[in-house]
Amino acid sequence: MTAPLPGPFETLTLEQPSEHVLLLTLDRPDRGNALNTQMGFDLREIFTELYRDQRGIRCIVVTGRGEKIFCAGGDLKERNNMSDETWQTQHALFEQAVRAMRDCPIPMIGAINGAAFAGGLEIALCCDFIYIAPNARFALTEVTLGIMPGAGGTQNLPRAVGVRRAKEIILTGTPFNAEQAMEWGLANKLCDAGKVVEDALATAEKIAGNAPISTRQVKKAIDVSTQLDLHNGYAFEIEAYNRMVPTEDRLEGVRAFNEKRKAEFKGK
Repeated sequence: MTAPLPGPFETLTLEQPSEHVLLLTLDRPDRGNALNTQMGFDLREIFTELYRDQRGIRCIVVTGRGEKIFCAGGDLKERNNMSDETWQTQHALFEQAVRAMRDCPIPMIGAINGAAFAGGLEIALCCDFIYIAPNARFALTEVTLGIMPGAGGTQNLPRAVGVRRAKEIILTGTPFNAEQAMEWGLANKLCDAGKVVEDALATAEKIAGNAPISTRQVKKAIDVSTQLDLHNGYAFEIEAYNRMVPTEDRLEGVRAFNEKRKAEFKGK
């Protein structure tokens, strides 16, 4: 029997539009869905649990509550007058949350419904790929506040848009729009107004219809192998591939192909 999802959470809403798809919504609309301490705890818990037990979830869509803001970044009202020790302790929590998101074996799509600034953009960059609304805006503004990106921004943004573009974005702190995000390779799809979650869920359903062990192994192979040289990256791919051969899903996929029907994958 599949274990229930953890929660309820104070700052996140979890919904399952279908059996194998999870819609995770950052849910602090009165604060621009900003990252406060409780959201750090909530993100760490849900993604740590999904690392341990996927609970039948085969794809996750991450979005924000409302039509204007995905996530405004760190909650600076909460951080106002924090001591150095408290600030660093809180940031360690966000570090754990980001690592849990990055380590999550389930494919993850960002449905960016509005502004994604600072930590909000960093959360978006933890997703495997991103769909965006026409009103989406992006920035890593940390240098304008006397700090720097600390939730993977200096690592994930260069991998998405290239080193020189990432340096310009981070060093200036200048916002950019949806069209630029598409042009620079940050986003995969510019959706019609009001359709970003719908489009992301449609793609999630396609992913969820594929063999779940295969999709998890593909995600892992790409994440690991792109950090290696070609020879070792390919060796890792082969190790990941060989895990598919003895699975029931591999047998079902071949049977379904030959019987001209849709495969029914069980994740075994």
